[in-house]
This record gives sequence, C-alpha cells and structure tokens, in this order.
Amino acid sequence: MFAEIARAYPDAPIFTSIYDRERLGDLFPPERVHTSFLQYLPGIKKYFRAAAPLYPLAFERFDLSAYDVVISSTTAWAKGVRFKPGATHVCYIHAVARFRFAYDAYVGGFGLATLARPLIGGLVRWDARAAQMPTRYIANARNVALRVREHYGRDADVLAPPVDIARFTLGAGSGDYFLVASRLLPYKRIDLAIRAANDAGVRLLVAGTGPAQASLEALARGTTTTMLGYVSDAEIVRLIGDARAIVVPGEEDFGLVPLEAAACGRPSIAYNAGGARETIVPGVTGTFFDEPTSDSLAAAFRAFDGHAYEPRTIRAHAEGYTPERFRANLRALVSATVAGERSERRED
Repeated sequence: MFAEIARAYPDAPIFTSIYDRERLGDLFPPERVHTSFLQYLPGIKKYFRAAAPLYPLAFERFDLSAYDVVISSTTAWAKGVRFKPGATHVCYIHAVARFRFAYDAYVGGFGLATLARPLIGGLVRWDARAAQMPTRYIANARNVALRVREHYGRDADVLAPPVDIARFTLGAGSGDYFLVASRLLPYKRIDLAIRAANDAGVRLLVAGTGPAQASLEALARGTTTTMLGYVSDAEIVRLIGDARAIVVPGEEDFGLVPLEAAACGRPSIAYNAGGARETIVPGVTGTFFDEPTSDSLAAAFRAFDGHAYEPRTIRAHAEGYTPERFRANLRALVSATVAGERSERRED
C-alpha cells in the first residue's frame, strides 16, 4: 500500500520509524529512506510492537523543515510529524488508532499486560493532539472516515487503497478448504473462524503470523483447521485461487482481503460490519454473516455454494481498484489541497 504512495512521488524522500531493507529493499531505493532512532535499538525489527510508547517521539523528531508538502501514511504515529509553518500535510489514514476505542484488542495484539494501561492512556492523549496536525485527511474507506469524524472531529475524503491486480491470477477454486489470510491479532477474530469451521465440519486453512499465533495453534489442535504460519506471496496467491472462499471473521477498517480474493476470482465470507461492506457485493463477490459468533459463521459455511459465483465477474470487480487509478486520484487530492491552502493565504 505505502509503496504506491511512494511511486506516486518517486523523487520524494521517505521518513519512517524502522526500515527492514531485506524485506522492503525491492520496493524503493534504500537511499530514499530516512529512519528514526528506533532503527538502532537491539531487536527492534522483531519487537517493534513493544516500542509503541516511543513512536510519537520518533516521528516528532524528524526534521521536515525543508519541505512544502508532506504526505503521511498512517494508522497512528505519522500524522504527528512536525512541519514548517505554511507547509501542507495530507494524511492518508488507514484506521483510527485502535488503542482509542479497542484497548483490550490493542494491548492483546502487542502482548502487553494490563499494567500497560497508563502508557496507553498517554498515547491516547498524544493521539488526540496529533490528530489536529494534518491539513487534510484522506481515509481509505467510508468506515474509517466516520471514525475520523467521531474520534478526531475532522472530515476526511475517501480514496480506496489499490489492489496489485497483476500479482494475482484467476483461480479455479478446486481446493476443498476455506482460507483465512491475515495477521494473527486478537481483533481479527480468527478464533471464531476456527470454532465455526469445526462446528460446520469444513476444512479451514489459516495463513499468517502474529502475536496470537501460539494461542490460535493451541485452539486449532484436533479441529478441522490447519495453521500454516508464514506463507510466501507466490504461495498465498495459489492458496487463494484454490480456496472455496476467503474468510474475514473480524471487523476490518477496509476490506482489502476480499478484493485480493476477487482478483483471483474467488468469493469471500465476511462479518457484516466495517470495511468489508464497501468491497463485497453480496451475491456477486461474496456473502456476509451477521453476528460475531461462531454459530453465525458456521451457518454461512454450511450455506455456502461456490457454484453461485462467476470467477471472471468477481475479477472484474477487483479491476476497479488498480494502482494506476489510486496514484492519479491521490495526486489530484494532494494538488487540490495545496492549491486551496495557497488561495486561502493569498486571501488573508
């Protein structure tokens, strides 16, 4: 996702808290990247979640005084960067920070104890201040724009993230399994999918890693679910293409996984809330289950009919979210913001 923002402005430097050259060096030249002091902390690449209290300082310390336009891509920290008077800061926001409204899920995801509550309280106060810094917000979904209004009192335009259509190929759905492809975090509700698949007697594969991996592996033992752990990009494309359907058991800020499934011509089964409502066309690219319970999802598993979906029609839906369209729309919104700011200053 961020790679497309970087490609929209290929000559702009990139400022980030931590940079893993081995994993990301092929996305943009390393010389474009400027990192914070966090880059030099021992073990930071593995334990980056535990460094949450340090991220505000990391971003505030960047010297952006040479730039007239700043574009941030964030769920929490980058919106708090400091910039010179008269500069324009456009913030592309993927989600309102979950420590504001989902403390237990956030702390669980970071593997912290309840003693972290005072630290999280400090982050909430910082987040409220930082939220007023950007000149303009662009949200990745209507769902996120509503949260920006609710929690920050700010309006946000909506620009859906791109899907790398070229990365995905049309699959036949010839496998006998449903698939969850996700970071293993508590709010993703993969536990619900494991229980539902076992109750419905269907095979489920879970691809991904994360803080909840050990507990989910324990839950999956002796059930119809197989935990795959880390899966390469090439392998995930194959798994999606062969799946009966992709499963999104938790509420997402934006429904990217259903779009990636659609790029492979495969339908999705998703919880009827959040961003999935914006990227799934019921009866055409997927279906919903209405309650956040294993019983509700199990019923959806039992009722699912893969023959009701046409792969090429599903793929055509995903083709409306191309990287080229995203980059053009982003540049247009940024340019309009800069022009508007300059016009206001002239009038003053």
